[in-house]
Amino acid sequence: MIPGVQPFISRTEGGLRRGFTTGSCAAAASKAAAQLLFEDFCAEKVSLLTPKGIFLEIKIESREKKEGWARCSVKKYAGDDPDITDGIRIYSTVSLYADKPLPDALCADKPLPDGLCADKPLPDGLCTDKFSSGVSCAGDASADSVYYAHHWYAEKTGDDLILYLRGGEGIGRVTRAGLSCPVGMWAINPVPRRMIFAEAARAAQKAGFKGSVWITLEIPGGEEIARKTFNPRLGIEGGLSVLGSSGIVEPMSEPALLETIRLEIGQKALEKEACLLMVPGNYGERFLAEKLLLPVEKAVKCSNYIGKALDMAVDAGIEKILLVGHAGKLIKLAAGVMNTHSKAADGRMECLAAYGAACGASREMAGQILDCVTVDEALGILEQKEGLREETTALAMRRISAVLRRRTEVRQGLEGKQKAKGHVRVEAILFTDERGILGMTDGAEELVRMVSENHKKEN
Repeated sequence: MIPGVQPFISRTEGGLRRGFTTGSCAAAASKAAAQLLFEDFCAEKVSLLTPKGIFLEIKIESREKKEGWARCSVKKYAGDDPDITDGIRIYSTVSLYADKPLPDALCADKPLPDGLCADKPLPDGLCTDKFSSGVSCAGDASADSVYYAHHWYAEKTGDDLILYLRGGEGIGRVTRAGLSCPVGMWAINPVPRRMIFAEAARAAQKAGFKGSVWITLEIPGGEEIARKTFNPRLGIEGGLSVLGSSGIVEPMSEPALLETIRLEIGQKALEKEACLLMVPGNYGERFLAEKLLLPVEKAVKCSNYIGKALDMAVDAGIEKILLVGHAGKLIKLAAGVMNTHSKAADGRMECLAAYGAACGASREMAGQILDCVTVDEALGILEQKEGLREETTALAMRRISAVLRRRTEVRQGLEGKQKAKGHVRVEAILFTDERGILGMTDGAEELVRMVSENHKKEN
């Protein structure tokens, strides 16, 4: 058994050790600190329910308590994933005050510097990001609203509890638009935020506490480590991001991962599925289930290896493939990039700039797109001219369709034979979280309908 992880999730089918994300670490440290503050107790390990529905037991490395606050830490464990953050320590301080130690002017029963009172509901005008009541990644703690107040994230839970969250040493700040955190805010992503808030709220409510709870995350040495990541390119400065959409780190050893993909595709072929669903990762899975209403259990995760996964599908005798993924990855296909990992190739902005220019974007707009960090940011520029984004994505989808077809033709030895018997059909759907479906190849809708109808018949 690996340190801190229950044995039933310790290894993949290929034998690689799983780990847990920085988001899970932060949530576990926050849970421990909240328990220490409100219950005067902190176990050697804390249990945590991940967004995947998997329980983790995570070891608490350090604990400290003084009047009004408690601080605990967790050591990041990445398993067999080559993660630069493996071994870092993530600290969470849970306090009854806005900072630790208690500053003279920031007592919980006194006005905050902006005039907001910590023990009263925040004004409606501060609410910039809402999610529905009942949304929770762990347990039954629900959130009414998420607020941003002077660089603190805040959640109002019920009528009598407000939780605030911010970063400290080693936590980065967002400086460019298009990421999942607002510009100027700490790079603590939505899923980890909800996990942290849920755990702290549960401890506070169990103790019958009413008022405000302040949570500060820290990663000593995080700023130096972040310089070796893609954070600077993404516009995250001053430290690391607190990440994790699933709570679990899946090892990304290339040979083992490719073998796992091959195995899954082979299984789908043996099950004689009418159409193989393929997604790069968690975002694709979520979109498949929540927006397209397709059975996520039938999908194969191909990671960044689009080209190799297509080759495997052809070799397995699969005849129909529907590829669904975030445009940040799959737009690269329009440039012929079949390994979408950023270390292999990019081309996102080049594609959007080139196809945008072909559809009427000005030289100035093309230049602005080339300077963008995210696809959503670039799409926003195309939307400045009516119809341009739609025309651009339609052109890109035609190119993607041609690239996918050529890849399977070459694998089949059918290149150029338009009417060849047994030709593999590949369709694709690109989306962004902000805009939904961005583009579809001509036959994608038909495959969605086919998979949906077959699934209904099976159930």
